[in-house]
Formats: sequence, C-alpha cells, structure tokens
Amino acid sequence: MRRLYHFPLSPFCRKIRIVMAEKKLQFELVEEPAWERRPAFLALNPAGEVPVLIEPDGEALADSQAIAEYLEELEPEPPLLGRHPRERAEIRRLVNWFDRKFCTEVTDNLVGEKVMGRLVHKTGPDSRAIRAGHANIGVHLDYIGFLVERRNWLAGDRLSIADITAAAHLSCVDYLGDIPWDDYEEAKVWYARIKSRPSLRPLLADLVPGMPPAKVYADLDF
Repeated sequence: MRRLYHFPLSPFCRKIRIVMAEKKLQFELVEEPAWERRPAFLALNPAGEVPVLIEPDGEALADSQAIAEYLEELEPEPPLLGRHPRERAEIRRLVNWFDRKFCTEVTDNLVGEKVMGRLVHKTGPDSRAIRAGHANIGVHLDYIGFLVERRNWLAGDRLSIADITAAAHLSCVDYLGDIPWDDYEEAKVWYARIKSRPSLRPLLADLVPGMPPAKVYADLDF
C-alpha cells in the first residue's frame, strides 16, 4: 500500500490526500514532524518537506504538485487536471495562485504563525503577521466569488485540482476559525459544496494536540 508522509495542517499534504481520495486510491498516513529533520526522512526527500508519497515498490515522490500530476497520469479518472490544453493551463494558473500567492499572503501568516510557530519555534504568533493574514484573506475570497459567479467550479465546469488546492489552504485557515465566511456568500457556497464531498471528511476529523478546531470547522452547515 502507498504511504503518505504528511502533517495534518499542511495544505500541500491535504491537497494530495483529497486527490487520492477523489481517485479512490488506498494509502496509509504517516505523520511526519518535518522540522525535526530526521535523517531517515531526509533520505526520502532531501528538501525535508512534506508531502512525500511512497509507492508500493518503495519509490519516493516529493512536491505536492509533482505528486498530484503523477497521480493524474497514473489514474486519469476522474480527470482533475482537465482534458484540453487551455483548461489545464487555467487549472495550473489557479493552483499556482493558491500554492504561492494565497500561501504567502494568508496561510503562512495565519497557520504558519499560530500553529507552526508554536510547534517549531515555541513562540507566540507575530501580531503583525496575523493582521496581514486577516487583511489579505478578503481579496482571495472575493476572487473565489468572482470565479464561481462565472463558472461551475473555480477553473471551469468540473471539479479540478484548482478547487482542491484552494480548499486545502482554506481548510487549514478554517481550522483556526479565521475565515469571515458570512461576508463572502459566493465563496462560502462554493466551499460548502467541496467541504461536503466524501474526500474531505477525513480532513475534518484532523486534530492538532493542544489546538482544538473552531466550532464550525467540521460543520457542513456552517
């Protein structure tokens, strides 16, 4: 069976967990505190980052988007990367938007400070980063609303890795209760759709010791 080295509140790990669940691929989760830089883990991925997927033959694959596209080629149904070049280009653009821009402006400032700062650096969050994360998130929720007013899903007619990537990041922030959903109805409706999918249910059961999730985190009628 495949093994996935992960951390529960890593959006990059969550992306792969959702992709594998959507494709109905069986795998075992192995929680990895990557910041400890264990030699055995570094042997799997010298970058020292999760996720890392171990195939049944022992081959290790790293980097969330590389893994996602590998799984798409290996198991093309259901298609999550699009069927046509322009569709794939738009999906990849939005994946990059959330994995880079959203992550830098929101995820790192909120999840990074509140969770990783505590676990890794044993320090309290930087209030300036928290304020920046809260200030930035509205722009992204507005953009999600803009997209879903014009499309069935973020990148087009079908659920894609773009939706999965966005949901992976938002779910981590939502764990902390830091998303003002009531102010962004279109984004809320889209997130409710993807949150209710069976592929996300295991994520809604995740717990970080000493940090319980927000009350609405696992609520499908939030």
